[in-house]
Amino acid sequence: MSQWIDAVAADEVPQDDVIGVQVQGLDIALYGVNGEIYATDNLCTHGHARLCDGFLEGHEIECPLHQGKIDVRNGQPTCQPITEPVRTYPVMIEGGRVFLQID
Repeated sequence: MSQWIDAVAADEVPQDDVIGVQVQGLDIALYGVNGEIYATDNLCTHGHARLCDGFLEGHEIECPLHQGKIDVRNGQPTCQPITEPVRTYPVMIEGGRVFLQID
């Protein structure tokens, strides 16, 4: 059953940048894009690099290891060598906190 888990204060997620957080033992990347917050697994599906160490441009995070890119809105790869999608998590902002829906 899915539940909403308190991850971090919303103002800790920088605009136009990415941070890594631990939520219930999961390594999660949170992205601030155009006033929205998106969440994915923090591990690239290609080279096992942490996405929070990558470069965020618009809705795309560039992996710091091999420069593949992923759309943070849906986890889909947008540039080789990444071919496998990254897991995404629904995000809810309430009371100045970021909540993630974790299965």
